[in-house]
Amino acid sequence: MSDKEQSLIPFSPPRMDQKIIDAVNDTLRSGWITTGPKTKKLEKEIAKYVAVPKVYCVSSGSAGLELMLRWYGVGEGDEVILPAYTYAATANVIVHTGAKPVFVDINDDFNIDIEEIRSHITSKTKVIMPVDIGGFPADYEQINALVQSPEMRAVFEANNTHQKNLGRILILSDAAHSLGAEYKTKKAGSLTDITVFSFHAVKNLTTAEGGAVCLNLPSSFDLDEIYTELNIKSLHGQTKDALAKTQIGNWRYDIVEAGYKFNMTDISASMGLVELERYENDMLVKRKYIFDRYKNGLEKYPWAQIPSYETETKKSSFHVFMLRIRMISEVDRDTIIKNIFSKNVSVNVHFFPLPMTTYYRNAGYSIADTPMAFSEYAREISLPVFYDLTDTQIDRVINAVVEAVESVLKSK
Repeated sequence: MSDKEQSLIPFSPPRMDQKIIDAVNDTLRSGWITTGPKTKKLEKEIAKYVAVPKVYCVSSGSAGLELMLRWYGVGEGDEVILPAYTYAATANVIVHTGAKPVFVDINDDFNIDIEEIRSHITSKTKVIMPVDIGGFPADYEQINALVQSPEMRAVFEANNTHQKNLGRILILSDAAHSLGAEYKTKKAGSLTDITVFSFHAVKNLTTAEGGAVCLNLPSSFDLDEIYTELNIKSLHGQTKDALAKTQIGNWRYDIVEAGYKFNMTDISASMGLVELERYENDMLVKRKYIFDRYKNGLEKYPWAQIPSYETETKKSSFHVFMLRIRMISEVDRDTIIKNIFSKNVSVNVHFFPLPMTTYYRNAGYSIADTPMAFSEYAREISLPVFYDLTDTQIDRVINAVVEAVESVLKSK
């Protein structure tokens, strides 16, 4: 059978099986479909899994990031440092608050460069947002130490009660990709001040749309109080959610601020509970197996740069297999991708560095300021990784990549 006669291998379809269907049906029949008991249970289970004292579930990872920026009082005149190599959501939420995104360059593992962070910190810097690209954790020990150093504490200017309490730059981890990842034996979610996961349809653990905020702030903060504050902020400033108002005679509420609509539903949470129960010993095992097969099938080729996904101190969540091709240009990479697709194999690129996109380019940013981000992007091809990917399909992906790359390299 020719490549074109074979069925298309998709890039990252969600795992939707009978357990998920049954859980959603159970929620629908319960009569409680918005934020309720299953959402509260998911929060507790995530907190237990990542070993943090408090988790708050939200409607998306983006909502979680914006919620925490606003909780910390980030606004006009402030700056937030983030890698140029990330999805638009990381920067867009900063723009929504009125603050300025400050893009910095990356290392060759796609994660934010510590020295680049250091050189861009000013008295306006309120937050640093590392991004665990592809599920591989950033260097949190170094990032945490940087903001806690006397030098950087001296630079920090607090504008409100939360900022005065912390007394330094907040670390807000965009861990959209890295649920289950580890750094020095600790789970992503517990590696810094605040961590936000995404449960979007393409993520390892999906709730269709959704996310979670993991609170790991110093003991000077009352996390129960913050949890209550987040509930209010994410429900239009309302002092009681629907679950609280079901108590007899408990209908009366107040609106104490002009909040947002960021809450998770029990329909989403029911999916998340199923996925979390089988996550560590099933989903992560299968995804690592796929990563290992790709590595074993491609590492013998001198042009193949295999992504870092396990080291002495770090273990990925195996979210995206970000292959890079040595000795090629961006145009070559695009030709390779076209040739792979012609073999009915779906691939992708993670991501366009944000200074290259129209909005941020028009806002005055230039990719020339982050050359490593461009270099890694120009050679990157993300391979399919999903739970139901078979060995036969993995072999087809490898063969398609090898044929497409070698065809381009021979023509140069």
